[in-house]
Amino acid sequence: MSNFPADLKYTEHDEWVRVEADGTLTIGITDFAQDALGDIVFLDLPEAGRAVSKDEAIAVVESVKAASDIYAPVSGEIVAKNEDAGSAPESVNADAYAAWLFKIKPTNADDVNALMSAEQYAATKG
Repeated sequence: MSNFPADLKYTEHDEWVRVEADGTLTIGITDFAQDALGDIVFLDLPEAGRAVSKDEAIAVVESVKAASDIYAPVSGEIVAKNEDAGSAPESVNADAYAAWLFKIKPTNADDVNALMSAEQYAATKG
């Protein structure tokens, strides 16, 4: 059974989004997504400084089963990537909500408001 922390926002592409105090967004893949992928063996994460558009494929997660794109939940600029997750991709399987992948400084706050709540996301996975 997947869990959906209520303090996070979610996308239809199975990313979770945490809004930080400084307005940046921390992004990872959901527990549902890591469970569906199986053992994650490689992460290709975007570099800091890259401008991204909402719904653009900006990263790749590879598992023993498949490779899947990770999409930007909002438009903005990549401000960090998680080097630890990149060098230990299995950490995403261990705790999908602790193993963040990258951070974005959004250009439009309305993009953030349009993301799904935990309840809305869970309803799409029922």
